[in-house]
Amino acid sequence: MTTRRQMLIALGAGGFVAPLSSSAQQTVKMARIGFLGVTTAAEWASRVEALRAGLRDLGYFEGKNISIEYRWAEGNYDRLPRLAAELVRLKVDVLVAHGTPGTLAAKHATATIPIVMAHVGDAVDTGIVGSLARPDGNITGSTFFNPELMAKLLELLKEATPRTTQVAVLLNPDNPVNGSLLAAMESTAKALKVGLQQFEVRGPQEFDGVFAAMASRRVNAVVANSEPIFIGNARRMADLAIGKRLALAGSREFAESGGMIGYWVNFPELYRRAAYFVDRILKGSKPGDLPIERATKFELVVNMKTAKALGIAIPQLILLRADKVIE
Repeated sequence: MTTRRQMLIALGAGGFVAPLSSSAQQTVKMARIGFLGVTTAAEWASRVEALRAGLRDLGYFEGKNISIEYRWAEGNYDRLPRLAAELVRLKVDVLVAHGTPGTLAAKHATATIPIVMAHVGDAVDTGIVGSLARPDGNITGSTFFNPELMAKLLELLKEATPRTTQVAVLLNPDNPVNGSLLAAMESTAKALKVGLQQFEVRGPQEFDGVFAAMASRRVNAVVANSEPIFIGNARRMADLAIGKRLALAGSREFAESGGMIGYWVNFPELYRRAAYFVDRILKGSKPGDLPIERATKFELVVNMKTAKALGIAIPQLILLRADKVIE
């Protein structure tokens, strides 16, 4: 507030001092968002940028009215609980997590700070929430049904390679979504009269040995889960698959990195949508009152270059359904 003495001095000097408005005296509240990353910043850059773009669309700009604190587990799931606890100690306003291991770590770290799932394979089956319509608690966001998608990948592989008799499914044993996923795939494999062999990988250092084991057990094709560690190493996995003459199927990243088929949810769209939940929470909504959304956008990508290298003729019906064909 301008004092009477200050006004008199200013008027004596021929000037005029206007009292500061209440809005000018207030500082803009800086909301703090925590981001718990399962892999590395480089591997997840496009998805993080989708989240930031969604926030900008809603009027949030880093350094102006929001700040984002990042913590990256670099593929080591054992680090997630400690990193989640760090973000909780920072007293972030909202915590954004992704994947089942990352979201579970966030859930165990806090029951009060709102948590937004950018994506989770099956939020109900893995016990993250009890209901999609009324999640209650402090968690909301987006989910998709991983088991059905993995079963669909198996169907696409069989359709693309009718002579396939043995398919490997590549999983990280530390991911709790595996139980329901395997059940769905085994049911589909039985219907397709295809043998299903399970291979486990916890980190990139195990890829060479696992792909060699697949070749020795006469596997024809591989289905990879949308595991963050796998997605972050999609190029290496695709190269190994081609080297062993195996048709690889997984999310879009695998097909774009040299795998043969990619079919999954549109991940960037889910991260952009996560901004909506962050916005609602920052404006006062309780996460438990925001219904969890199911992913509705899916993508089919076919890498014809890889198919030709493997001597596989992709059926025209698959190519017509594809959102993208890599020649």
